Amino acid sequence: MKIGHVIVPAADLEAQLAFYGSLGLATRFRDGDRYAALTDGATTIGLADASQQPVPGRVLLSIEVDDLDAHLARLPAGEPVTGPHERRAVVTDPGGNPVVLYERLP
Repeated sequence: MKIGHVIVPAADLEAQLAFYGSLGLATRFRDGDRYAALTDGATTIGLADASQQPVPGRVLLSIEVDDLDAHLARLPAGEPVTGPHERRAVVTDPGGNPVVLYERLP
């Protein structure tokens, strides 16, 4: 298990990429106008448009797990969603904060 990235809503991906780039973050990955990942080399920020946000409008912590189904068997969660790169589900921590658990697709 490891912290994957922090998901930040992106209403204007170009403007937000320029902003975070001006702070010195490097673009690691981009999926059109839907999603972009930026990094400082250790931590990744995922800028996501509304179609890519697991919980629209919320900044979320995303945690990569080896076996999503094993975690979902013991945690209350919504149905897993399969995207082009991962399977993910949203769980809620005891403070009421949504957290994305995800498993990379092979």
